[in-house]
Amino acid sequence: MVSLGCPKNLVDAEVMLGVLSKQDYEITMDEKDADVIIVNTCSFIKEAKQESIDAILDLAERKHDGKCHTLIVSGCLPQRYQEELAKELPEVDIFIGTGDYPRIAEILAEKSGVEGQLRYVGDPDFIYDETLPRLNSSPAWFSYLKIGEGCSNCCSYCIIPQLRGAYRSRPLDALVAEAERLVARGVKEINVISQDITRYGSDMHDGTTLESLVKRLAAIEGLRWIRLLYAYPDGITDSMIALIRDEPKVCKYLDIPIQHIADPVLKAMKRRSSEQQIRDLIAKLRLEIPGIALRTSLIVGFPGETLEDFTNLTHFVEQTRFDRLGVFCFSREEGTPAAEMPDQISERVKRERYRKLMRVQARLSFRHNRTLIGTTEQVIVEGYSEETDLLLKGRSSRQAPDIDGQVYITSGNADIGDIVTLKITDSSDYDLIGEMVEE
Repeated sequence: MVSLGCPKNLVDAEVMLGVLSKQDYEITMDEKDADVIIVNTCSFIKEAKQESIDAILDLAERKHDGKCHTLIVSGCLPQRYQEELAKELPEVDIFIGTGDYPRIAEILAEKSGVEGQLRYVGDPDFIYDETLPRLNSSPAWFSYLKIGEGCSNCCSYCIIPQLRGAYRSRPLDALVAEAERLVARGVKEINVISQDITRYGSDMHDGTTLESLVKRLAAIEGLRWIRLLYAYPDGITDSMIALIRDEPKVCKYLDIPIQHIADPVLKAMKRRSSEQQIRDLIAKLRLEIPGIALRTSLIVGFPGETLEDFTNLTHFVEQTRFDRLGVFCFSREEGTPAAEMPDQISERVKRERYRKLMRVQARLSFRHNRTLIGTTEQVIVEGYSEETDLLLKGRSSRQAPDIDGQVYITSGNADIGDIVTLKITDSSDYDLIGEMVEE
């Protein structure tokens, strides 16, 4: 199994692995030993589509120099391009969309003895429940908890609602039961995810909210950290802010994808927050939760983005000093309103603006990390440095897995998966260096 794209995609892949393992399929880490190879794809933006195609073509070679007899492509790419893929990729035996992946074992059984390609791409209306097994492929100490599927925000640049359907919340009790199983297996950190976690419960009409879910998760014995990822700014309530502030298990960390700050661009993006509302929210978060780590993502080169708009965005980044920041060049995705907008920005200008913002953020991140020298951080130990096995590495509660920096541990002994206290002694643009201190 190769899973590409976001953690939400990874959870889908883990459900497929869980279903197959229950049907006595043996999971191998070596693609050359695999009889069946699954590529779970992403097609959110142009770069993601290309990465998926490259992976498919690379793994198709295993049908010649390995044991593979069945190549499966699942996820967003076939959901979006099933006809085109079937013509262009004859190497692929089965295509599975975003709503049919739980049927993976049944589909493999149907393929047995059947020549030619099979396609299973229906409406994207599935949401998995607690009856489906899931094989956690993340390190033993952390996992993702996908609390909903789909998206109802309908931003003008985004294809996700077409690929995943409208937002659907998973039942609260089912989520708590899944989290309890994960913790029983050794998970200490749960990262709460969906396309927009603030929407959780809005479709249930029974009073269920993100806050009620997090309170139930916090009551699980043995769970140490709860991290909230992908919170749209207009959905962040005072009660959510209070919960992050007051609940010790909730990391003082919040991922808020604002995408831009200039009002003309926000309006064209069909975002529901204005510049002033975003500025007010960030000020409130930092006032109510001192030391909170804020992450965001931004899009540069959106159609009609003027030099004035971009300058406003740059000044905003300099003033706000996000702890973590990701920047994407606008990707013109067919089927979205933004793809048909006038005043498209050239790729050259997009890249220039991308590079400028990243330089600004690197400088800000370096300065911020220097202010942490001498402070203490709770850090989860994740393994050894790539440079030497004499140096441990980990993440603080202010760093999400895979997307944020790391902490390198220069002294002290701990087992992988332990949460230890570190004194920060040095830093770089994105990483920290520290030594263990006695608790």
